[in-house]
Formats: sequence, structure tokens, C-alpha cells
Amino acid sequence: MCGITGYIGYRDAHPIIINGLKRLEYRGYDSAGLILYDGKELKMSKTKGKVSDLEKRIKKEITTTGNIGFGHTRWATHGVPNDVNSHPHFSESENLVIIHNGIIENYDTIKIELINRGYTFKSDTDTEVLINLIEEIKKTENVKLGKAVQLALNQVIGAYAIVVFDKTKPDEFVVARLGSPIAIGIGEDNKEFFIASDASPFIEYTKNCVYLEDGEMAVIKIDREIKVRKIQDDSLVDPDILQLKLNLEQIEKGGYDHFMLKEIHEQPKAIIDTFRGRMLVNEGLIRMAGVDDNMQKFLNAKRIIIVACGTSWHAGLVAEYLFEDIARIPVEVEYGSEFRYRNPIINKDDIVIAISQSGETADTLAAIKMAKEKGAFVFGVCNVVGSSIAREAHAGAYTHAGPEIGVASTKAFTTQITLLSLIALKLGLANGNVSKTDYHSYLQEMELIPKKVESLLEINDKVKYIASEYKDAKNMLYLGRGFNFPVALEGALKLKEISYIHAEGYPAAEMKHGPIALIDENMPIVVIATNKGHYEKVVSNIQEIKARKGKIIAIVTEGDTTVKGIADHVIEVPETIEAFTPLLTTIPLQLFSYHIAVMLERNVDQPRNLAKSVTVE
Repeated sequence: MCGITGYIGYRDAHPIIINGLKRLEYRGYDSAGLILYDGKELKMSKTKGKVSDLEKRIKKEITTTGNIGFGHTRWATHGVPNDVNSHPHFSESENLVIIHNGIIENYDTIKIELINRGYTFKSDTDTEVLINLIEEIKKTENVKLGKAVQLALNQVIGAYAIVVFDKTKPDEFVVARLGSPIAIGIGEDNKEFFIASDASPFIEYTKNCVYLEDGEMAVIKIDREIKVRKIQDDSLVDPDILQLKLNLEQIEKGGYDHFMLKEIHEQPKAIIDTFRGRMLVNEGLIRMAGVDDNMQKFLNAKRIIIVACGTSWHAGLVAEYLFEDIARIPVEVEYGSEFRYRNPIINKDDIVIAISQSGETADTLAAIKMAKEKGAFVFGVCNVVGSSIAREAHAGAYTHAGPEIGVASTKAFTTQITLLSLIALKLGLANGNVSKTDYHSYLQEMELIPKKVESLLEINDKVKYIASEYKDAKNMLYLGRGFNFPVALEGALKLKEISYIHAEGYPAAEMKHGPIALIDENMPIVVIATNKGHYEKVVSNIQEIKARKGKIIAIVTEGDTTVKGIADHVIEVPETIEAFTPLLTTIPLQLFSYHIAVMLERNVDQPRNLAKSVTVE
């Protein structure tokens, strides 16, 4: 995933683009570049490294300014991260320039043909191939830039979001998308336009925004309305202009050292925002239009298939326990990347729930399209309003977590579980598998969860101390059972992502089927041992670890004495219903990973090799 931002209008483009790149750096940060048009020439600067490295380079390389320009922050796919492979890329004549997010899968075939026609290439990227293909078509077909882009994109295979500029016609941009998001901000009276991978780079300038749909392109000209067309057949499209609800404060750190820490601390509010207006405790109601309007489909479903990737997949695993325990509906949880390629059996009476924080995850999107082709009903769960999954699904619900900038998801996980819990409860009551008494108990307990999360954030210093004891570990195991097995997986993922310590999550009982061989005095083991579910079994697992000199960090329910007498370190979480324990047990694990990463001087918000969401395969 890469970040794209651009501007055409009456303002100085340089600061707008740089600030936009900083806000999009979570999407990719191995190289960055910027290009400005000063009315006569295109001035470009690009470099391996972060946006801060680009800023230093620009001071040396670009002395002019301009009202037109665009920038790119890269997460490498084709070509290693270096100055040459960084975007933007010129065509051979240097009249055309492009930035690109995605992969052109058949670039090699096209490249060979262009070389045979006399083209040379400076980079190893598929992007340089695409801009030269556009130039070749523009020249040989004698067409305008927009038409050349449309014809070129009909020849390529892959995914893309692109911005193309022609210095011989400097009053317009051409943008297009297939599989990667593009947002277009519209200034007052069409006097200026903003282009970005999401709306964050331009929220202080305009609230009016158009999200291109897959397979669409737009020609953007000053003083004119946006012209949107279908790439396949060049037919005109009437775009929807949305009013953004995002505000600037939501995407700033707000005094925290890192976005991840801010987002951990935002979880009480994010959980409330997710159930606010939906969960009416005094009335004993859960109102969710996406479920209410399709209740019969849910009640008739013989199976729910949950499709997701990464942290969202772990939330899906928690949902499997929720739906089967509360609503007694069979559930399968699938990795989007595997589901789309293994010829799965999908029936017309299946419900497919797709979960994604960004709503742009490529594998999950592909799984949705396949499920729809096979006649299944698709329900989307995502955080970003107007995202591709939100638009592609038949129905859905937003988590209302607010922007999540840190690459390692935190509040996405807890808000996804909150939303999925509400759906499970709603279905369980509707199909008679939950009594009204238990249903009301669940609602009352859910209302208390944000305060309980707040209480866990207050033990930050204790978690920080425990982290200091284990920051030099080379490996860790995370164990949990039942509802907390997915939390063990998520805890291990967080540690891997941001500290680069190898960690694995297992069901506690599976320890004896292999991982126990790893345990010695140098192996820390995090065990989630709340007093619900299979508590006695987990205690036995802890004793087996201690017998082999393993170091134990235990997550227990307040007032626990048994595990406290065995474990090396204990973190207590408040009492709650078993189904809701993941909303609490995950909090200290997030803090634990965060503090270890900080102590190891890792880049917490931008861990190496990772991007916020994966919009290409």
C-alpha cells in the first residue's frame, strides 16, 4: 500500500502535499517523492526513506513553487526501495508524470514491447512501464491524455490508483482506480481540487469529497465539474459528492508520544461510539439497520462465513465464539487470502461477513466479489466511511472507531468485537437462543465495558515495569482458551509487529502438542487465565510451564489467588461475562507490546516492512 496526494488550484501546492504525505505515511514509508509545476517546468525531488528525508532533500533541489503538484509515499512492491524506484516517474519524453499505488501484473510483457519500440527505462518499477504505455498510446493514437489513460488501463492487468499529469496541458489531472482507493476533495466553486488515498490530507480545506469506484477514472480541471467515466467503455458516471465527518483533531497525536498509544487510550470512547445509538439498554433494544433490514436472511442462514485478514481475522475468531455460543449459528472463519483461491463452497443461503478496518483490504475485497458471484449475502464490518468494502457489500455496519493511524491495530480490534457482539446478541434473541433475562444482562454488562477498559489503562505503569523485565527476550509464547485463544493470537501479533520479537499464540491445551519443547528458563509465556470458561484447565497448563522453569506473565480476573501464587507476574482485569473478556484481556497485551517496542527504540507507528492495510496482493 502506498500513499497518494495531489493538489491543483490557487494555493501553494508544496506545503499541502508535504502535510498530506505526513498524514498518509502510515500507508507506506520506505521512500517518498514530490513534483511541482511552476508554470514552466516540472520540478521533482524523491528519495529513499521517510517524508522527513524528502523534506531535507527538497530544500536542496527545489527552489521554486507552484499551484500544481503531487506526492507519493511508497511501500515497495516492484523494485527495491531506493531513490530511482521512488515515485513520481516520468515518461521518456518527460512530458508525462505519474504516481501509482498498486501492481501492474503484466508489466513485463508490456515493457518488452515498449523496449522493442525504442523506450528505455531508468527504474525497476511497473509504474514507469505504465506511464510510457500511456505516452505511446497518446502519441500513436493521437488522443488526449484522458483517452490515452483509459486505453492504456484497458491493456493492463492488476490493481492501481494513479494520478497522471501532462505538462503540455497543465490545467488538469487524470486519476483512476481499480482495487486501490482514491478520494477527490472539491474546493468551493471548483476553484481547487485535492487528490489523496484517503480524505485526511485535505480535511482542513474542504468537506466535499468524491470517492472513485473500482473501474472509474476522472479528469479534473480547474473551474469545471469533475468528469467521471468508466474505464472499460468510457461511459459517463454521475459521481456522489459526500460530506466528510472527519475532523483535524482526530488525526493528530493529541499530546501522546505515538499514535498507537493514543489509539489504545481512545478505546473506551471508541467502544461507546460503536454501541451509541444502537444499544438501548433501558429499552432492551439493539438497533442496526443493516441487520434489521435483512433479518430474515440472517435467521434463514445455515452458516456464517467470516472473511478477514490480520487483526480483523482475530476479531473474526472471537465472533465465531460469539455467534455459535449466543446465536447457535455455525461459523467458519477464513483468511481472505486463502478463501479467494481455494475454490470454497459458498451457498446462496450463506451469510458472508467481511471485516476490515480500512475497508480496502485487497484479499477481503476479492473474497466479497467472489461470494456475491456465488449468490451469498455479504455484510461488511469496517471503520472507514465510503470505503470499498462498505460500498461493495450488500449491507453492513461501521465500527465508528475514528481514524486509526498506527499501523498496529488496537481500537479496530475492540470495536470490531463490540459490533460483532451486538449482532450476535440481536440474532440470539431473534432466533430464541438467548433468554430475555440473559439478553438484558449482556446489554447491561456491555454498557460497563468502557469504564472497565479505562481502569485497565490506569495500570499502565505496572505493565510498563513488566515489559522492562522482558524487553530482551528473543521469543515469547501466548496461551489462551475459548474466547481468549484469539486474544493470545492477537497479543503475539502485536509483539511481532512493533518490537520484532518472535512470538506465537496457541490454544493453551495445544502447548503439549509441540510448543512445550521450547519452554525453559529463558522463555516468557503470557497466559490469559480469567476465571471464566476452562479456568482449571489453564491453571494446569501454567503448572506444567512452571515445572519446566518457564517465566509466566498471567492475565487474571481481579481477586484471583490461585494463579497469583504460581505466576512470576500477574495483571488483573475486571470481572465480566466470559463473552466480553476479550475486550478487557487485550488491553494489557497492547500496552505490553507498546512499551517493549519503545524500550527497544522501534518505530512504533511505522514498523519495518509493514503498511496499515494491504491493498495489493
